[in-house]
Amino acid sequence: MKIKMPSTVCAVLDALQAAGFEAYAVGGCVRDSILGRTPQDWDITTSARPEEVKKIFDRTIDTGIQHGTVTVMIRGKQHEVTTYRMDGEYTDCRHPEEVTFTSSLAEDLRRRDFTINAMAYNDKEGLVDLYGGVEDLGRHVIRCVGDPMERFGEDALRIMRAVRFSAQLDFGIEEETLQAVRALAPNLSKISAERICMELTKLIVSGHPDYLRIAYETGITKMILPEFDAMMETEQNNPHHMYSVGEHTLAAMKAVRNDRILRFALLFHDVAKPVCRTTDEEGIDHFFGHGNTGAEMAGRIMRRLKMDNDTIRTVKTLVTYHDWRPEPAEKAVRRMINKVGRELFPLLLCMQEADTAAQSEWQREEKLQKIAQTGEIAAKIFSEDQCVDLKSLAVNGGDLLRMGVQKGPEIGRLLQLALEEVLDDPARNEKAYLTAFIQKNIGACVDKDGRVEYK
Repeated sequence: MKIKMPSTVCAVLDALQAAGFEAYAVGGCVRDSILGRTPQDWDITTSARPEEVKKIFDRTIDTGIQHGTVTVMIRGKQHEVTTYRMDGEYTDCRHPEEVTFTSSLAEDLRRRDFTINAMAYNDKEGLVDLYGGVEDLGRHVIRCVGDPMERFGEDALRIMRAVRFSAQLDFGIEEETLQAVRALAPNLSKISAERICMELTKLIVSGHPDYLRIAYETGITKMILPEFDAMMETEQNNPHHMYSVGEHTLAAMKAVRNDRILRFALLFHDVAKPVCRTTDEEGIDHFFGHGNTGAEMAGRIMRRLKMDNDTIRTVKTLVTYHDWRPEPAEKAVRRMINKVGRELFPLLLCMQEADTAAQSEWQREEKLQKIAQTGEIAAKIFSEDQCVDLKSLAVNGGDLLRMGVQKGPEIGRLLQLALEEVLDDPARNEKAYLTAFIQKNIGACVDKDGRVEYK
């Protein structure tokens, strides 16, 4: 088997081998190359010790030298070079107490998580596959190297990685490995929120976000996202729906492109339905207020997962308004854009399309047509650069100050009134018109110099 490697990777391997050491590309880059994918990173493993690697190359960075990793710079590109190692005892379900360097490639590969990630390659030796990685790629299965209870017991994050790789590659999980996932999922409580979020994000933006179902079935979400368990266990006896809240959510995520914000917004768009559900006298379920309540719940969950503030604000906005579907008329759409924001409005429509596609067929075509009409109207509003927010209003706070309005809250109130006027009719976004309108609404008269005198 011949794998085409970047020239800089070949240069690193050649230099290490010329110095008398073994060196291989290893892990995900080998796996992806065999699958015909373009690797994002090329990791290198070697028998050379870190200090020996540093002597061979002119430019290096001590990335994780205590664990044997040195970053080598070749023609402006970074390559992580890690010494063959054996891990000591794991006491925190994440990190080994000590790392021992070894001269054996086999020992180094034996400590890795899954067979498909435990392969090495160089042009001289070809593919080194000691644990059946190629066979498992052909069988489309995720299988631990050695005893899965031992692998997951060493590092609990591997439990999530198993499901994440399954989603990214559309692979099944080998039965013994799956049983170990179920047995040791509670150990995820010992993993940092940042690491959990990183793996969850990779799963969510994969080609199969619906594989979050596996995380639910194996007890993973019970530890990291218990709100999703409640969603999976909440039925929707309503003509608009044909799935439970959780299954509807999975279908909606799968129906939208793999954009991180869209996927998370859809993951959380119905998160409050379990707590908002009511059933009327005819046995029909309703979920009044689940948008606003869901936004607050989503915010708490994302903060718990240590997500960044911008993502939290954006997702909360989309969750709040995901079910707001006014009649497709210019006035209503302008107000909708004003609430959601120019930048987020296209995402909201994508979200609504996916949400609708994951509902029952009842009125589905009518709903999709309405969304499409709303999009067409929004495109017209944007192309005509109609005013939909304070930034594009023909008057601003400075104008009101020059008119003599001094109080900040009063300025804000009057600008909002002026914006409401323009949202009704964009032709009113003229300075003269809005100046007269504002003067009329402050209950004040204007002196001979044009300054406002409060009564």
